[in-house]
Amino acid sequence: MKVFNKIYLKKVLIPCFIIFGTMFHSCSYLDIVPDNIATLEYAFRLRSQAEKYLFTCYSYLLERGNWAQDPAMLSGDEVWLFYPYEIAFYGAPPSNLEIARGNQNVVSPYLNYWDGKNRGKPLFEAIRDCNIFLENIDNVPDLEEYERERWRSEVLFLKAYYHWYLLRMYGPIPIIDENKPVSAGVEEVKLYREPVDLVINYIVELLDLAAENLPNQITDQISELGRVTKPAAVSLKARVLIHAASPLFNGNNDFSNLTGEDGQPLFNTEYDENKWKIAAEATKDAIVLNEELGATLYTFQPNVNLYKIGSELQTQMDNRNVMADKWNKEIIWANTKPLVNNMQRYAQPILDPNGNISSGSKRPYGEFAPTLRVAEMFYSKNGVPIDEDKTFDFRNRYSLDTASADEKLFIKPGYVTAKLNFDREPRFYADLGFDGGMWYGQGKYDEDDMWHIEGKKGQYSGQRREGEYSITGYYCKKIVNFLNVLQTDGTYQIEQYPFPFIRLADLYLYYAEALNEYEGPTGEALEYINRIRERAGIPSVEEAWTNFSNNPSKYTTKEGFREIIHRERLIEMAFEGNRFWDLKRWKKAEEIMNQPIQGWSVDREDVLGYYQVKTLFNQRFKKKDYFWPIREQTLIINHNLDQNIGW
Repeated sequence: MKVFNKIYLKKVLIPCFIIFGTMFHSCSYLDIVPDNIATLEYAFRLRSQAEKYLFTCYSYLLERGNWAQDPAMLSGDEVWLFYPYEIAFYGAPPSNLEIARGNQNVVSPYLNYWDGKNRGKPLFEAIRDCNIFLENIDNVPDLEEYERERWRSEVLFLKAYYHWYLLRMYGPIPIIDENKPVSAGVEEVKLYREPVDLVINYIVELLDLAAENLPNQITDQISELGRVTKPAAVSLKARVLIHAASPLFNGNNDFSNLTGEDGQPLFNTEYDENKWKIAAEATKDAIVLNEELGATLYTFQPNVNLYKIGSELQTQMDNRNVMADKWNKEIIWANTKPLVNNMQRYAQPILDPNGNISSGSKRPYGEFAPTLRVAEMFYSKNGVPIDEDKTFDFRNRYSLDTASADEKLFIKPGYVTAKLNFDREPRFYADLGFDGGMWYGQGKYDEDDMWHIEGKKGQYSGQRREGEYSITGYYCKKIVNFLNVLQTDGTYQIEQYPFPFIRLADLYLYYAEALNEYEGPTGEALEYINRIRERAGIPSVEEAWTNFSNNPSKYTTKEGFREIIHRERLIEMAFEGNRFWDLKRWKKAEEIMNQPIQGWSVDREDVLGYYQVKTLFNQRFKKKDYFWPIREQTLIINHNLDQNIGW
C-alpha cells in the first residue's frame, strides 16, 4: 500500500528476527494459524483468518486502567503507594512506582515499550504486525470491499497510535512505513531516529487516511465496542497536534544536542505559534463531528425507583460517574479489556464498620492513594484555587473543624476533620474519599443514608492490616463504580467498565488551550472552559475570578488564562492517566514533581496526631526524565541510535 510520501518509504522494519537491535522469540502468530503452517498466505487466505490478524494488531493497545502497566497511573505524583510494595497479583513492585521514585535506568528500563520488556508492550513489533496486515489484506478473497477498507483503516489508525505512543514516551523515533524483507542486510535495518516534526506529520497523515473509511459509529455494539471509529481518529489527531504545539515539542532547546542522521537537531528549537492554530482547527473539527453524532457532556441519570438524590448529589454524580458509566455519550474511545476491576479493588476503602474483611484476593484494599498535593489542587466551592479564594482560610487549612448538619452530603455531621476538606468544589467530593467524608453508592443509594469513611489507625477504613490502607489518607473515589458492593463474606463484587482513552471534555479543554495560545483569552475559549465548569457545578471563569479571587483580572491575560486552563484540565481529567503526560508536555514536571510527596499521618489513632502533614518521599524530576531511556543493549546492537539526553 504505497500511499505515503517518498520520504517515508525508506523507513522499514525487518520482520521476525531483529527490530532496531531487539530480538524476538518467534515469528508465529499462535492465535491465527495452526502449528506447522505459519505462513502469511494461510493467515490471509480467508476472512476469518484475516480477522484474527486484525485482532492481533489491536492486542498491543495499552491496557488503560492497568495501574501497574500504564505509565501514567503511578509514574508521577498523582497517586502514591507503599514502598517496598509487593502483592501476589503482580509478584513485584509496580514498575511505574519505581519510575516515580527516580529508579528508572538504562540497563533494564521500566515499562520498556521500545523493546517490549519490563512490563512494556513491544510497540515496534506491533507496528510490524500492522504493516504485515496492510501488505496482505488485499489478498483475502472472501472479504467485502467495504469491510476490507474499514479493516485497513483500523490498522492505519493503530499504526499511527503506536508511533504516537512511542513518540510521546521516547521523543524522536524511527518511522516504520514498510517492513524490510528478510534478505535485507544488517546495516539496512539499523535505522535512525527521525525529527519530531516529521514523525508527527507522518502520524497525522496516517490518521487522516484512516478517518476516510472508518465508521462514524459502532452499530454492532455486542461484538465491536472498542474498535476504532472516525470520531476516535479525528480526536486522536487533535491530541497529537496539541502535543506538537506544546512546549515539550515546540521550540524545545533542552534537547538540541540530540541530532539525526544528517546532524540536524531532532527537536525543533524555534517556537512556532502557528502550530496552536493548526491544533485548534483540528480540535474544533473533532468537536463538531462528535457533537453531530450525538456526543455530549455526561450527566448522571438516576433510576428514580432505586436512587434518592437531590441536586447537589446529582452534580457530584455527574462528575464522579463520567468514567464508570459504560459507553456514555461523552466517551469517544475506550479500552474494552482494561484491568479496571483490580484498580477499583485497590482504590476502594472498607466502608462498612460491621463488614467482614476477607483474607481472599477479592477483597478491597484501599491502597490507591491520591497525594495531598492533588487534594489541594481542587478548587474551593467558589471555583477558584484555594490559595486564591478570598473567603477560604488557606493558611489554616490543616487545622481542624467539625462538620455541621448543613454539610451532611459531603462530611459526616459532627465529625472532626481538616478544614482542607470543607467548602470545596463538587469534583473534590466526587473524586476523593477522606476521613469523615461521605460516600454514595456501594449498596447505599439514599442520600439520607450514605457510608462515611473513618480512616485513622484502627478505624474500619484505616490501618488495620499491614499494607492495606491509604498511605496518604485520601482515596480515589472517581475510579470506583458506585454500583460495586462489598458482600457480607468480605468479597467485593465489581462492575467492570471500559477505561476511556478520550472523552468529549478532553476536546473542550484542548480547544480552549489552543485558542488561548494562539489568540489569547477569547470569548470562545472561555465558553468551552465554562461548559466544563457548568457540569462541575461551579461559577464561570469570569464570575469566579471577578468575585472571589485575590487576582480578579487573571483570566484576561494569556498567561493568567493559561494557568487557569492547565489547572482546569488537571482537575477535570484527574485519575484518568492524563496528568503525567500533561505536566510533561507543558514542561511543568521539573517544577511540580520536584516537591515532597505528602499525606496525613495515617498511622496515628488520635485526631490531632492524624492531621499532621507527613512527608512520604522527596520526589525528584530531572530534565532527562521527560523521556524514557533506550535500553543500553539496543544501542549496542544498533549504533545508529543515540541515547536520550541525560541517560
